[in-house]
Amino acid sequence: MFSGDADDPLSRALQPPPDESPDDRALRLQQQKEAQAVSHKIDEDIQESKKAFDRRKKAVKILLLGQAESGKSTTLKNFQLAFSPAHFRNERAAWKTIIQLNLIRSIKRLVEVLQEEWEQSVASLRPDKGKGVAGRSPPAPTVRFSTSPLTDNHRRIRMRLSPLLAVEEQLTKKLLPEANDKLQDVCVRAGSGWKGVIATISANYPEKRPGAPDPRAKDDPTAMLAAFKEDIVSLWEDPVVKAVLKKHNVRLQDMPGFFLNDAARIATVTYEPTDDDIVRARLRTLGVEEHRFTMESGALPGSEWYIYDVGGSRSNRPMWIPYFDDVQAIIFLAPLAFNLMLEEDTKVNRLEDSIMLWKEICGNPLLAKTTLILFLNKMDILQATLAAGIRVNKYVPSYGDQPNDVQHVTKYFRDKFRGYHKRLSPQMRSFYWHETSVIDTRSTAAILIGVREGILRAHLQSVNVI
Repeated sequence: MFSGDADDPLSRALQPPPDESPDDRALRLQQQKEAQAVSHKIDEDIQESKKAFDRRKKAVKILLLGQAESGKSTTLKNFQLAFSPAHFRNERAAWKTIIQLNLIRSIKRLVEVLQEEWEQSVASLRPDKGKGVAGRSPPAPTVRFSTSPLTDNHRRIRMRLSPLLAVEEQLTKKLLPEANDKLQDVCVRAGSGWKGVIATISANYPEKRPGAPDPRAKDDPTAMLAAFKEDIVSLWEDPVVKAVLKKHNVRLQDMPGFFLNDAARIATVTYEPTDDDIVRARLRTLGVEEHRFTMESGALPGSEWYIYDVGGSRSNRPMWIPYFDDVQAIIFLAPLAFNLMLEEDTKVNRLEDSIMLWKEICGNPLLAKTTLILFLNKMDILQATLAAGIRVNKYVPSYGDQPNDVQHVTKYFRDKFRGYHKRLSPQMRSFYWHETSVIDTRSTAAILIGVREGILRAHLQSVNVI
């Protein structure tokens, strides 16, 4: 039965035809039922989308900023480890492969330096340098010899390790198909689902058992590393090799994702990464990656957090701006690497580049109400650099004759960053700074507790909760 004015077009349209048969009526009612189900489903989706939007609006959103290799991804992993450990440890298997790739990358760079040494140290000896003329014997053949301290044993080890380098190339291509030899890091593209790619690859490996590696596992980094464990350890610990690295001014231990000191532990079929291993692992993300996790402990357990990890290279920096109007806090990482240059522009000092970026962030009107948190990062490297006798005023002339120690150097740069924040900020806002070494999970966890409380306090004030 239909109610309504007979002259109402909608009422007339909804009325069944006067000559409707029982089969037509059943079909019409079935179509109406299906249409109602679709309508209900659309309403439910709208309600779920609204709930998700409301949750996202109430969530804490943090943007990690800084140049490439400043420690953004490591800071993110520290956040997850400190406040969402279950989520962090669920990804342990994926990070195992990344750590193995980091180790192989260091081995690759090591053998490249050895090859450079061989090529540069080859000298020529020609006993008779006279030209052949009639009546005289032709010149004696050139004799080539090496002035390098490297031996034939080093060459044999290098040859034995070549299959391991092939594994690295294959896995790198699977993680980033467009990868080329110019990339110095293990790279993935944001949103590519690289963890799922690793899970799929690992599922195809033969079952791993202690002992000799399965000969079918030629692309399995676990089995291959275990097979070459003795060669890797002996090459890295060889004093001749260390002298060659020093001669070529290569410090592998200063590179991100350095695990050669742990090769004996990692190159086994039973290796499982520790929390510290995962935090130290180097993986460069190309693009902007959103990480959502639920706070499992501390203040407001169950609250949702979104952390955006954006690429820090110059080509990626234009991608930062769309995130500026929707974040409660920015953690800006500034490594105190006063003696290093940018990878993409070797004429630009890394610390000067960080200061330039900081000035742009402080003066941006879109961030006028955003809490800024400055991490003066890589304090461990700063300490080692100063201990090696490297003087700041050689790279930063304005530092002058101030003491060349950690305390005075840190204060000098801290005051610089703080001064720019005070002068360039459009209005008064919350500002915090910390001296960090984010690969140190324990000290960083203590810092992040304070950071979390500061961010939550500012967030709750912004939504009128306190």
